[in-house]
Amino acid sequence: MEINSFIGNFASQFDDTDNSVFITSTNYRDIDEWSSLNALAVLNMIEKKYNVHLTPLEMRGTNTIQELFDLVESKK
Repeated sequence: MEINSFIGNFASQFDDTDNSVFITSTNYRDIDEWSSLNALAVLNMIEKKYNVHLTPLEMRGTNTIQELFDLVESKK
């Protein structure tokens, strides 16, 4: 799995946020558009594209896109 591909897939879960916002160090919880619906969409994307099941509790343990990526990688 490549981080740039993951970032692109992550960014595609947002409708109103410019793609330039999404970098490894982005604290995705600080994005204005972030909501529980986005969290569910991201969890669903991770399961479908990477065949990794994360719980909401596991996701809550991350803040940045890099941390989330590392968590997904650790579950593969």
